[in-house]
Amino acid sequence: MKANLLLACGLVVAATLGVTQPGCDKPAQRAEPPPPKVNVAKPEMREAVDADEYNGWLRSVETVDIRSRVRGHLDKVHFVDGDLVKKGQLLFELDPRPIQADIDRSKDQVKIYQAQQVAAQKEEARLKDLVTKGGASQSQVESAEAESQSLEAQIEAGRQEVVRKSLDLEYSRITAPIDGRIGRAMLSAGNLVNAGGSDPVLATIVSVDPINVYFDVDERSLQRYIKARGELAERPASVRESKMPFTFGLETDRDYPYSGEIDFANNQVDPDTGTIQIRGVVPNPRGNLVPGSRVQIRLPIGKPHPVLLVPDTAILTDQDKRYVLTIDDKNVVQRRDVDPGKLLDDGNRVVRATPTGGLTAGEWIITQGIQMARLNYPVEPIRPSSPAPTTQATASSATPTAAASETAGPAAAH
Repeated sequence: MKANLLLACGLVVAATLGVTQPGCDKPAQRAEPPPPKVNVAKPEMREAVDADEYNGWLRSVETVDIRSRVRGHLDKVHFVDGDLVKKGQLLFELDPRPIQADIDRSKDQVKIYQAQQVAAQKEEARLKDLVTKGGASQSQVESAEAESQSLEAQIEAGRQEVVRKSLDLEYSRITAPIDGRIGRAMLSAGNLVNAGGSDPVLATIVSVDPINVYFDVDERSLQRYIKARGELAERPASVRESKMPFTFGLETDRDYPYSGEIDFANNQVDPDTGTIQIRGVVPNPRGNLVPGSRVQIRLPIGKPHPVLLVPDTAILTDQDKRYVLTIDDKNVVQRRDVDPGKLLDDGNRVVRATPTGGLTAGEWIITQGIQMARLNYPVEPIRPSSPAPTTQATASSATPTAAASETAGPAAAH
């Protein structure tokens, strides 16, 4: 036991003096991890136009309720519900036989009057001959003349009645007054159709191409739009003359694929809302835009100007500030505060300069792997192998002026 105690004391002394036992290896030094890999790209510079957005709705240029002008039983329906119809196309047909019978009866009545007129004219001629011989009085002659003229008037009235009833026969064939899409038939064959405004609508046709877009803007904005268009045209312009372009999309669209021109503004401001109604006209050759649909409208403002774009996913948040991570010429991570603007349909967001500076077009920003980057620490950047294709911003009539990325840059640190 005494020997074990001496051995333990010797080991303690040896450890204290730094003496190692023969055959023991030195501890390995810890290797530093390599810098994390991140994807980088340069901001994109484009020409863009600011735009305002509004909610609106579609409405057909023409809407016609189809009603019958004559009374009769509905004989045939010559369309399928929802068809595109042409002006003059036959839609409904009433039973024409009762109307034709009335026409024939009126024609026969005209023939009766004509026969009576022949007899009256002969009587008038006979009495005139007797007057010269003293066999008839002048009053008898005048009465015969009146009878002949009365029959002439009845013949003319009968002819006009034939014309009117011929129109009824024409109206028994109900045709489309405009081009457009027809709704469902409200009455089927066999129903009695009454003439007049109180009678049920047979069907409704709405025009398809072009189609109108309606939306409300405040009066000040409208004046600003007209002024901006007038400056571009170097003269004042009315709403119709300015031909302000706009784009819009349906609720199922991810962008604004349709375009048109404003052609009308209402003549007064709504005092309850302080807005004025605007109308635009849009081509609709395929007929896929349906009246009544809700749409999102984008109206450009002013002249094109350069903007700086970065991917929206590269923008980070620090309380009330927004910033992006960049790398310097030594691949060390830096921070650049930005003032974000509108998000474009391609995923890029407009960024503006801040009072303390901001991002410049020549800097490399980190677009992927942001979570592995730390301020003031180096990273290994992965740059694009070729310039990314530039696209036009949907929010404006913009044209790209610079590529979104470049291949040249500082060498990566290892």
